[in-house]
Amino acid sequence: MQRYYTLLLLIALLVCCQRNNLRSPEFSGEPGSQIPANNIRQYLTNAASEITGSSLTKFQTAADWEKVQPGRIDQFIEMISLSGMPVNEERPAPPVTITGTIQQQGYRIVKLYYESMPDLLVPANLYIPDNIREPNAAVLYLCGHTHTQKVSYQAHPRKFAQLGFVCLVPETIQYGEVRGEHWGCYARGWFNWYSKGYTPAGVEVWNAIRGLDLLASLPEVDAGKLGATGISGGGAISWFLAAADPRVKAVAPVCGISTIDAHISTRTIDGHCDCMMCINTYGWDTKDIGALIAPRPLLIAQSNRDGLNRIESVWEIYQDLKSFYGMLGAADNISFIETPGGHSYHKNSRELIFSFFMKHLKGIEISPGKVGDIDESAESALSVEDLMAFTDGVPPNDITTTIQDTFIESPAAPELTDLNSLNEYKDQVRSFLLERTFHNFPDTACDLDPEQVFRADDFAAYGGERYRVNTENGWKLNINVYWRHPKEEKRPMMVFLRNQDEARNASEQFTYQLNDQWNVAIADVRGVGESGWSPALQWHVRRASAWTGRTIASMRVHDLLRFLEFCRTLPGVDPQQIGIVASGEMSAVALYAALLDGKCHTVIIKDPPATQDAASSGDGRGDSLEMLNCLQITDINQLPVLIHPTKTVIVGEIPETYKWALQSADNIGQRELINSIESLENYSSESVL
Repeated sequence: MQRYYTLLLLIALLVCCQRNNLRSPEFSGEPGSQIPANNIRQYLTNAASEITGSSLTKFQTAADWEKVQPGRIDQFIEMISLSGMPVNEERPAPPVTITGTIQQQGYRIVKLYYESMPDLLVPANLYIPDNIREPNAAVLYLCGHTHTQKVSYQAHPRKFAQLGFVCLVPETIQYGEVRGEHWGCYARGWFNWYSKGYTPAGVEVWNAIRGLDLLASLPEVDAGKLGATGISGGGAISWFLAAADPRVKAVAPVCGISTIDAHISTRTIDGHCDCMMCINTYGWDTKDIGALIAPRPLLIAQSNRDGLNRIESVWEIYQDLKSFYGMLGAADNISFIETPGGHSYHKNSRELIFSFFMKHLKGIEISPGKVGDIDESAESALSVEDLMAFTDGVPPNDITTTIQDTFIESPAAPELTDLNSLNEYKDQVRSFLLERTFHNFPDTACDLDPEQVFRADDFAAYGGERYRVNTENGWKLNINVYWRHPKEEKRPMMVFLRNQDEARNASEQFTYQLNDQWNVAIADVRGVGESGWSPALQWHVRRASAWTGRTIASMRVHDLLRFLEFCRTLPGVDPQQIGIVASGEMSAVALYAALLDGKCHTVIIKDPPATQDAASSGDGRGDSLEMLNCLQITDINQLPVLIHPTKTVIVGEIPETYKWALQSADNIGQRELINSIESLENYSSESVL
């Protein structure tokens, strides 16, 4: 016990010295002179700026674009959560149930719902002009985030019908007749959506694609003349839809897009629903998605005082896409209108939109002023009851409220029968993770540039040191090294991960439980210790990170890999005998880093999460376990066997969810890969080394 209290006293002395700028004569460098900003907001803003600034810059000619366009479309389909859907296959029209018809002057409204996939029912209104004698142009009107959607926006499809267009108005799963979920990460704490690779935009785009299928099947519709438009969430989905489905021959999104840079730097992301962005696996900007629409006609409408979309950013999107369209020889096919006011339509934007579709779908040139505006009078409006599609109530088989649980299926873990099958699966998992989970790791690692900022002959038998290490540009993080053996000897080292909100000296106390066989280091990955941020900022950081193609956990994995790289350069460390100790959420960081590193000897984890497929707190606090798309290939509970030949030691009971890993270790005849101990004090180095 005396040793323990001496250690705490020395740690306190170290803190005191740092606070008072005291140093020993041997210390080089001015205290505090190199303390880095380590600012998460600045980092994410820089990352977003780089994404937006580099968007489309690699394409200088139409030939450049043509080479990569098919692959880019596939990437977008993946990022919009539609990889498992038959997007590029021939499909029959969706089953439709008609529940009523309302005859109006010059057109009729068909009340219906269609089945976009088994048991996913989409309520909609279909506006059909009277006296159609030959197949005509059609428009899919996509609703924004407002209650009673097809009722609130009815003046728009009515005007389209009066202009001779067939118009389908499907409702979203968030605010339709059935209230599903767009707000998983936004409000529910379902950050595991990112791990699943799920965005509710995928469901909306799929429902829209099936809406186009429905329109194309109608005798009144010319399937070669389909358009799409909508505002806010409907503006975003029309943008995504046109990128995903080439049948959209003209598209007019309204108040639905911004650059990633603007979303993060001005924090407009904080007001946006989860459906406003894809899973940004490949680090795309909104402009990259817009390029998939080119060279088809595109009209961007944006108000100049929109609280959710900075007008300058939308102008930037337009200008860059204008150049891109010009490169493809179609500069005249893209246009932009700025209107005064907040997040809404304006008479000028509405009239221009109607004129735009008349020109590009009907081949009729008519000025905006002549085409006219919508009629928003109370006399022309129909009620919620009038336009309701589920006239007899919602069918009991409808899965709208649970579609987020089944839209993307997590594959079952395979049966591993021998070491070859383990290695094959391990390689598959590792390749997947590098491409689709950690894709946005820096292409070139920055110089570690280790800076020794403190050293003393205390803290351990042979002294201790603190270093700041560059793990990534913008992050210079602390690692404390405690030498229990002479530095002239190459000895094993155990790297402990400090937790984000742990009690003072908790990690130091934890290291004291480890036997003296090991030298010890305590690493502060980003968000921990001096690089931490306010818990109140956590919700923003989790969402903003994902929109830039990162997560807190994946960034921490990167930091740990750099710390392992640094530790292997230390003269008193055997580079083949490095282990990791972590607890709670840091267990995921340790295991994923061990898998990617491939050279760790041992991973010791305490209280590991049962799974990454778990909800967190609605305010963003709690374990940050999400990593983009990882659940499409693995889960934390599989990693103890996948990090073979690295050994895994679990302090305490092994969670029930880890049984597959245990069984797999048995199957390959290496059950010793995974062990459990009651406490770290029970850990025997001889059983591992």
